[in-house]
Amino acid sequence: MAPAARQSIETAFGRISYLERGRGEAALFLHGFPLNSFQWRDAIELLSPLRRCIAPDFMGLGYTEVAPGQGLAPAQQARMLIAVLDGLAIERADVIANDSGGAVAQLLALEHPERVRTLLLTNCDVEVDSPPPALLPVIELAHAGRFAREWLAPWLADKTLARSEQGIGGMCYSRPGHPTDEAIEAYLRPLVETPAREALTNAYAIALEHNALLGAEARLKQCAIPSRIVWGMADPIFSRESPDYLDRILPRSRGVRRLGQAKLFFPEEYPDVIAEEARRLWS
Repeated sequence: MAPAARQSIETAFGRISYLERGRGEAALFLHGFPLNSFQWRDAIELLSPLRRCIAPDFMGLGYTEVAPGQGLAPAQQARMLIAVLDGLAIERADVIANDSGGAVAQLLALEHPERVRTLLLTNCDVEVDSPPPALLPVIELAHAGRFAREWLAPWLADKTLARSEQGIGGMCYSRPGHPTDEAIEAYLRPLVETPAREALTNAYAIALEHNALLGAEARLKQCAIPSRIVWGMADPIFSRESPDYLDRILPRSRGVRRLGQAKLFFPEEYPDVIAEEARRLWS
């Protein structure tokens, strides 16, 4: 089967890069930080017979080209997604989200509930854990202009280091060999290839400093969107209490599935789980 095709669309927010495969009703895949749409490649392969799968790169990450002066905060990312949906003539989508993309997904559901058919959330921000304490050193380094150069560039240069306990692999993945060389190249090279891109990468981290979900709980308690939570319980970044929190406040939650050994970026390691849960929710 052919892989999802990388395309781009011009918006007021910039030239937004995205992967697309499949046809029919749409599914929107929202990635984490510092990843991009490549995170969803295998889940898209499994789900494209059922949906027109769209996976954008957030502004400041991946292959998206950001308009000059454009802010990168989650609320602005959500507005960018609406522009992408409008540009692609998509009225509603099933939303699947991970990490900071989960915060954007919640904002999308709150501000544009008519555009969200279902919501599948994996390890991500919630109002009471945003940003998570583990992200604060990253934000501090980003303020100093040092995060992209001191963390990401060494991982790109030494992929064994990237997969080590001191790298993104040890922190965010649970299976040996992840992330692959191909994934490391896809995720990190765009973020450090020029000083301007390093600055955007740092700006994305800084934009996560303030709680984008402040006040969201009361509104989510009124959310009528069918939802499902899948959570990697070995994640050292986000709270183990967050899946139960989401299940409690989302009135149409279909419950929680816990993956005992999985960490933050398990959607890349367990695309079959994402596809299974998406099919169940969509049915």
